[in-house]
Formats: sequence, C-alpha cells, structure tokens
Amino acid sequence: MRTTVRDVQSKAGNEPITMLTAYDAVTAELVDEQGIDVILVGDSVGNTVLGHDSTLPVTVDQMASHTTAVSRAVDDALVVADMPFLSYGHDEKTSIENAGRMLKECGAHAVKIESGPHTVELTETMVQLGIPVMAHLGLTPQRVNQLGYARQGTSEEAAATMLELAKEHEEAGAFSLVLEHVPSNVAAMITEELDIPTIGIGAGPDCDGQVLVVDDAVGLSDWTPSFVHEFGNVREEIRDAIGAYRDAVEAGEFPMPEHGHVEEELDGIY
Repeated sequence: MRTTVRDVQSKAGNEPITMLTAYDAVTAELVDEQGIDVILVGDSVGNTVLGHDSTLPVTVDQMASHTTAVSRAVDDALVVADMPFLSYGHDEKTSIENAGRMLKECGAHAVKIESGPHTVELTETMVQLGIPVMAHLGLTPQRVNQLGYARQGTSEEAAATMLELAKEHEEAGAFSLVLEHVPSNVAAMITEELDIPTIGIGAGPDCDGQVLVVDDAVGLSDWTPSFVHEFGNVREEIRDAIGAYRDAVEAGEFPMPEHGHVEEELDGIY
C-alpha cells in the first residue's frame, strides 16, 4: 500500500520512520521491497553517481531524470525529490515550476528543500498549491561554500535559531523536517517542540525517523561520515565479482559452451 504524507506524519512519536536515498530504478526497487517508508531522490546523486565533489553542479534536468527512474520502480514508498541548488528560493514562479515538475512529470509525491528564512513563504505557497514539502535544517550541503561540512547548531544562539526556523516551516505547512549533523540534544529538543516528524541524519536517536545515503548504508561508498554505520560491504562484493570476471576471461574459463548457443543447421556452411 502506498505510503502517503499523512502516513509519515502519523508516525511522529509513535513509530520510527525509515528513509533512504535512491537514484536509479534497480536500487529503488530493492529499497521499496524492504519496506522503507520514504525514498529520497537526493541531490547527493552529484557525489554518489555523477562524480562531482559537491551537490552544487546537479541540475533540475538531472534530478528530473533520476526521480522519474526511481518513481517507475516504486510501488509503496513515498518518493521525495530533492530540489537542487538554485532551483528554488530566488524566484517564486521558477521555484514552483521546478518543484511542480517533480510531481507532475516525474512521479514524485513531495519535494525536499534546504531551508532557511527565505524558504518559509515559499513552503507555504507550495503547500497551498498541493506540493508537499519536506524541510531541511542543520548541515545543508548546498551551502558548502559558506558552512563547509561542520556540525551545525552547536551554540545556544544557533540552536535557538534552528528551532525558530523549524517552527516557522511547520506553521508554513511542511509535513516533516530533516535535521542533518546537529547535536543529539538539539535534535531531541526540536523533535519535542514540533508536531511534524523529524528525520535525522547524524542527529542522534531521538528524531522520529532516520535517513542515510543508500551507498553509505550498504557499504558502497569509499568514505563515509562519522555518523554513518555501514550495514553491508557491497563495495568489496562488487570488487571481488569484477576481479573474478577478469580472471575467468583471461584464463579462458568464461564463456563456457553453456553460455552460448549453436545453430546446428548452420554447421558446415562456412
């Protein structure tokens, strides 16, 4: 049964919300089969798939392509499309068109925006138009040139500002809030103050849910942040399989007769 925005909201304080990224149909199908509640088509595709060193170069067209691929493969999870750098926030009309495209053309059910004072009114407008919005505070990778990748909300003033922004986005209609790389006690405080669910990444155990980049979770990444736990070792499995293929070809052990087909009627013609 399809997970809805209301289903996610209803889990706040009651049942942990599970969320993973996916960028292609094969991965999305596997994630969906395992009963993950929310699949985020993250702009982290820039780092994980496209070879960039940040999310900044990712375009709306690239996000649309990956979101469409994921949406085709998913039956049950709520699909959330990340809005990439400069696709929102600077012009309301363009922001709405870009976000609306993810739902109308690409099959997403909601969008995520890296939030700040400038996105409160935009969130309200999007929600009024029928575009569910997942807000995102704390470490916001699209601000890497300003903030780097350091933990956020580490002072009393910064934590208070984060809480105020969280409340403003809740009042604007955001259905959930991602808290990234913030102190666990700050995330717990914000979670306690909000009615909408919080979803943490590097934000401790007291959020209503958790999200990870799927490559990190399965052990495909060559580096992971300190707050990540690898639940598999897919990188080594792939490396071993590729090496075994190379060895088999070089040794003349692949392909074998059973890997091909002989058309007997053609014997002797050449």
